[in-house]
Amino acid sequence: MNNPATLLVPEKTDTEFDQVVATWLKRGGTIRQLGKYWIKEETLAQQKIAIYGNQTFALVLAQIYNVTLLSPDDTLIARLEARWVKRHIRAIQLKDIRRTDFPAFIKPVIPKLFIAGIFDKPEDFNAATHGLEDTEFILIAEIVHDIRAEARAFISNSVIMDIALYEGAANLPDGYQFLSDFIATYQTVLPSVVVVDIAFSAHAGWFILEFNACWGAGLNNCVADKVIDCIIGATINK
Repeated sequence: MNNPATLLVPEKTDTEFDQVVATWLKRGGTIRQLGKYWIKEETLAQQKIAIYGNQTFALVLAQIYNVTLLSPDDTLIARLEARWVKRHIRAIQLKDIRRTDFPAFIKPVIPKLFIAGIFDKPEDFNAATHGLEDTEFILIAEIVHDIRAEARAFISNSVIMDIALYEGAANLPDGYQFLSDFIATYQTVLPSVVVVDIAFSAHAGWFILEFNACWGAGLNNCVADKVIDCIIGATINK
């Protein structure tokens, strides 16, 4: 491998991080586990780097070392055709939510602003979002009650590098075909590397659950050696 990137990961890791670290070392790359990651190191500033970690860790490092992190459009799922999502999804501002929207599954467009989940009534949602600006965007989705399985796929340049179930049980080859058809339809609007989660329900079949960035997504039973290029490729050095 020519001039492999130095992969920056948090000081505290888990089993999945360890698999990524071991795979990158095996590929001839180097690893830096950072504790005080918000302090710039001039030696790292002179190197090609890649970042893998939680949102705060990754975004701070991207700013410090002037790199770009590839992320999917957080509102894309609200613009997909019904045959791909199998439920009604809208991207709206907090101020536009109505009592008649409940119950619903709601998540912030900007991750971690509040804990995503099912809200049965507006009072519960108001408590969870107290203090947020009413112009913040949220995704509000019809609840799917009979999800039988969920799977994660790492994708690079429209190729599924690996896909694995992480919840429940379903026919994964059918899920793979569904996702392949989706990618063929929407490849022009997806980042060059991206994570797509799909789910299976008894009445709707497979559908797109959500999109994630490769720089922050856990393996969720995917094989590190198959997806390491997605992780490394999610950081663009300037």
